[in-house]
Amino acid sequence: MFLTISTSGTAAQPATDLGFLLHKHPDKAQRFSTSYGTAHVFYPEADAERCTAALLLEVDTVALVRRGKGKGRGGAPDAALAQYVNDRPYAASSLLAVALSGVFSSALRGVCNARPERAAEPLPLRIEVPALPARGGPDLVRGLFEPLGWAVTAEPVALDTEFPEWGDSRYVRLVLESEKLTLAEALRHLYVLLPVLDDAKHYWVSSDEVDKLLRAGEGWLPTHPEQKLITSRYLSRRWSLTRQAMERLELVRLAEADDSEVESIDNAVAQEAEAEEKPTPLAVQRRAAILAALHASGAARVLDLGCGQGPLVQELLKDVRFSEVVGVDVSVRALTIASRRLKLDRLGERQAARVKLFQGSLAYTDNRLKGYDAAVLSEVIEHLDLPRLPALEYAVFGHARPRTVLVTTPNVEYNVRWETLPAGHVRHGDHRFEWTREEFRTWAATVAERHGYEVRFEPVGPDDPEVGPPTQMAVFHRDEILGDTPKEAKAA
Repeated sequence: MFLTISTSGTAAQPATDLGFLLHKHPDKAQRFSTSYGTAHVFYPEADAERCTAALLLEVDTVALVRRGKGKGRGGAPDAALAQYVNDRPYAASSLLAVALSGVFSSALRGVCNARPERAAEPLPLRIEVPALPARGGPDLVRGLFEPLGWAVTAEPVALDTEFPEWGDSRYVRLVLESEKLTLAEALRHLYVLLPVLDDAKHYWVSSDEVDKLLRAGEGWLPTHPEQKLITSRYLSRRWSLTRQAMERLELVRLAEADDSEVESIDNAVAQEAEAEEKPTPLAVQRRAAILAALHASGAARVLDLGCGQGPLVQELLKDVRFSEVVGVDVSVRALTIASRRLKLDRLGERQAARVKLFQGSLAYTDNRLKGYDAAVLSEVIEHLDLPRLPALEYAVFGHARPRTVLVTTPNVEYNVRWETLPAGHVRHGDHRFEWTREEFRTWAATVAERHGYEVRFEPVGPDDPEVGPPTQMAVFHRDEILGDTPKEAKAA
């Protein structure tokens, strides 16, 4: 997909100042990694009279299919060919909007230390988008951009030029022209309205999207005649988020009309929004899911294997149902921090008797870990090299053999929903691997069969219909009488 930004200039104010404003040198072709491919920035023309910057987004269509599990944007399975042959590499969408904000982030904020006066003043701008999906047609395109000060040309693209009787497609060739807007204002208009016209987003829309919308819409969205449509489509028609955004936009409008009314309304809306939908960090959701699974298992004596700095140990100690909690980690430094977090030197005698911290490697058997009701491996296995994983499996499932074992690990398929995570990257620099749901289930089923456990799987975090949850959890359980001996030992 492709977009160009052009401006004109004079000898006193050359058009090549556009390079300073975009923080991209006109003499260089540059490339940037994005979530779904590579963004290229280059200048087809650059002199004092006219300068054009081009943004070309090269989308990895195979990655789109693999990371989206072959689903269409509406969630229904595509035909096999349609998974690879579609408009995503060519039509301007949220993929281009995210690339725009990443590549031109400083320009989007209006920051330019080299030419601050140019960044703050209107420029003669011409923006071209050759293929823009417009659900609503050219009339909607004009209805969105013209109130913002743009002269709009939205030419429908024919389905087939050889068969004009087939009519027009839902795409338009868009040209925007204005001499009244700053570059930052123009970029913010595009960032919001490209996905609005496409009426789709390639990533999960959560509550932080409201803040993004209000930041990009500052100065124009509160008074836009199509405010409701823009807000609803940008937030993927999620009613609760749309309502929250509309209320906050109304506050801005009221602030401009009468500052004296703002404070009381702001407090009321903030309280309601907080009560309605305050995002819960994934780490908190993960610990809650682990505690729920431990409660269901009836465990009282629990091992936190790979406990790190002790956040889960701390949560377990708050619950009186756990009579003994043991944290184990290979890092002495992490255990020292955990000890400080838990304030072990200040605990009363009864509370101190419930908790222990051990230094040890999970790649070796350890008799201290035998006899416990449950063990938790929370975000641990992905930090091991794959050849060392069998040693951990035996040490936990074959030697320590708690009745219940909980294993959580990232779901690599969900990584496409992290807007800022470049394609092909894992979530943490120390992760040796990240598994798909199928890979994790295959590994867990093999471990369960080998060591006499049964296993079930639970999602942690929002369970996306296309790519699953951000964290996947396996709950292993064995019957104390029938499943006490590993398969290998029985065979021997």
